[in-house]
Amino acid sequence: MKKFGFKIEKKLKHRLGRVGVLETPHGIIETPSFVIVGTKATVKSLTPEQIKDLGGQVVLGNTYHLYLQPGSKIIKEAGGLHKFMNWDGPIMTDSGGFQVFSLGTAYGKGISKLIKKDSMELFLENKADEEEMPKIATIDSNGVMFRSHLTGDAHYFTPEKSIEIQHDLGADIIFAFDECTSPVESAHYQREALDRTHRWAKSSLEYHKSQKENSDKQALFGIVQGGRFENLRKESAEVLAKMDFEGYGIGGSFEKEDIMTAVKWVNEILPEEKPRHLLGIGEPEDIFGAIENGVDLFDCVAPTRQARNKSLYTSYGKINIGNSKYITDFTPIDAECDCYTCKNYTRSYLAHLFRSKEILADTLATIHNLYFIVNLVKKIRESMLNDTFFEFKDSFLQKYKR
Repeated sequence: MKKFGFKIEKKLKHRLGRVGVLETPHGIIETPSFVIVGTKATVKSLTPEQIKDLGGQVVLGNTYHLYLQPGSKIIKEAGGLHKFMNWDGPIMTDSGGFQVFSLGTAYGKGISKLIKKDSMELFLENKADEEEMPKIATIDSNGVMFRSHLTGDAHYFTPEKSIEIQHDLGADIIFAFDECTSPVESAHYQREALDRTHRWAKSSLEYHKSQKENSDKQALFGIVQGGRFENLRKESAEVLAKMDFEGYGIGGSFEKEDIMTAVKWVNEILPEEKPRHLLGIGEPEDIFGAIENGVDLFDCVAPTRQARNKSLYTSYGKINIGNSKYITDFTPIDAECDCYTCKNYTRSYLAHLFRSKEILADTLATIHNLYFIVNLVKKIRESMLNDTFFEFKDSFLQKYKR
């Protein structure tokens, strides 16, 4: 019997947000929840025990990277991702669709899936020149040809291939193969890409269901696309809602200022009784809007990547621990934080570790940033249960944005 289900415990008044419990074969996820990114079967610089200690419920691995190294067959032989990386909680894997973007149209151009309106025109002006720049992912109607960023070898991903790899990896929640598009693509291209994504979603679902041994123990989520265009986003939600997925991802590119509007367009259409995951979003300012507009899960590399680059979250906004003023600052990173780092070390010590290029710097900084985000989401969940969400949101953001 399949051990997967989603129960809504409470809804946010006059909004789409909700508190829920998501059951998986490797335990429950109390939603809303931040999904910690462990791209290559590891959260960089941390052990699974440290992830548990800071409050992490679920981690996400990257299908493309794990396929290339060490190889999905090796992970299957090891007993799946859970045994391979010694994580006994829920795991998600993406489809490889984001690499269609990052290794294709965005390769070498510094384009992110999020873009500010004032940056859009500049990218559009340079787009013609960038067409000649190299790509290591090429799309056709049936799939994507990747060239390994490690060896240059060619690998062809179809929807079926993506699902086969994810079956081998053995995550609790997997995603349909999709095309993540650039935020600077035209409406015409977004339409073509959306039609591909819908065909690939159907193929992913059919193949997944045909492999009953895997489909009985893994939940497949479809991914809504459509870029920054309202008509395409709504159409995508309507098309995918008619398919028998066990949950939905919201993927693709957005204008930073309009992301929550796009999320609302989608979640007003998707089946209310099924979980929704916002792919690649996780800044504190965005988390409140995502949850308020009906998102149950979201992942982002920002907390870990920023930690390794000296950017640390505090209740009063981010600080760069590399600034000289912290060399003699003997206070915690955040006096209001109860993480292991803040309870035991000072800003001065972190500044020293980074300046000395000590490995421990990454570990302590990552513990702090992940604890900050994971427990912010837990506090949001509690505020929703206590009917104080909007008061908590206002008080947090007022202080955070100072």
